[in-house]
Amino acid sequence: MRIFRYETAAADEGRTVKNILKSSLGLSTGLMKRLKFHQGIFLDGMPVYVNRKVQAGQCVEVRLHDEDKVQETHEAVSGPVDVMYEDEDILIVSKVAPLPSIMSARQQGDTLEVRMYHYFRDVPDYVYRPVNRLDKGTSGLMVIAKNGFAQQKLQKELHTEYFVRRYLAVAEGHLPQQEGVINLPIARETEWSVKRVVREDGKRAVTHYRVLKEGKSRSLVELRLETGRTHQIRVHLAAMGCPIVGDYVYGTETDELPGRFALHSCYVSIRHPVTGKTVEVEALLPQELEALL
Repeated sequence: MRIFRYETAAADEGRTVKNILKSSLGLSTGLMKRLKFHQGIFLDGMPVYVNRKVQAGQCVEVRLHDEDKVQETHEAVSGPVDVMYEDEDILIVSKVAPLPSIMSARQQGDTLEVRMYHYFRDVPDYVYRPVNRLDKGTSGLMVIAKNGFAQQKLQKELHTEYFVRRYLAVAEGHLPQQEGVINLPIARETEWSVKRVVREDGKRAVTHYRVLKEGKSRSLVELRLETGRTHQIRVHLAAMGCPIVGDYVYGTETDELPGRFALHSCYVSIRHPVTGKTVEVEALLPQELEALL
């Protein structure tokens, strides 16, 4: 169980518990409803209705637990989890490729989700809460929340200055400039297709890039997402005539990278959902991608 407390001051006099939960603690409406259902909201140690007005010097307390979640039974998979940062509320892990981020009807074997359940096998009420996800063929950094409060706070900031992600890609060919911005809208190829395409009726998609190294036929490119469309980097580089090496959907599969492509999440910077401090983590380019250059 994770407990959060807010000590009221003179300026809070007359505010409701609900107002404090939303504006001061940053709780979402959905999380507040779940807390009300499970009697997880307290004032000075006693359960309280959220329309209760507070006085200065009182303690508003939130008790988070995941007993309301129906946890699936997962086969014990002891594959390694490369934890780059961990505290009471979040983890940042470096995912290998090709490894799916989550389980699905099509992904029933080894996944990062299953590995995380094994990592937390001694925590009976653990729930897997990825904040950002990576494609199976992409390696690198993922942020995982340990409770619903941390997850909803981080997801609100995903595409803001408080949640910065940078990627490294080995691309075929050479981009027209050493650095620039790719601003091309992205849409589904068809209504039910997984594949995305650049199209005028698509959603706004913006990628910032900088060329770090060039070879005879390939380039090492650093990329930063301003928006977060599905397959955004892959689609944008392919649209520039420089598909990612090994990208079997938007480029050409290669035996050099069995099961994956040359895209790596190398840097993440977030505002911690509880402390408000900046947390930065870097992950070096994997050796198999370095070898492509």
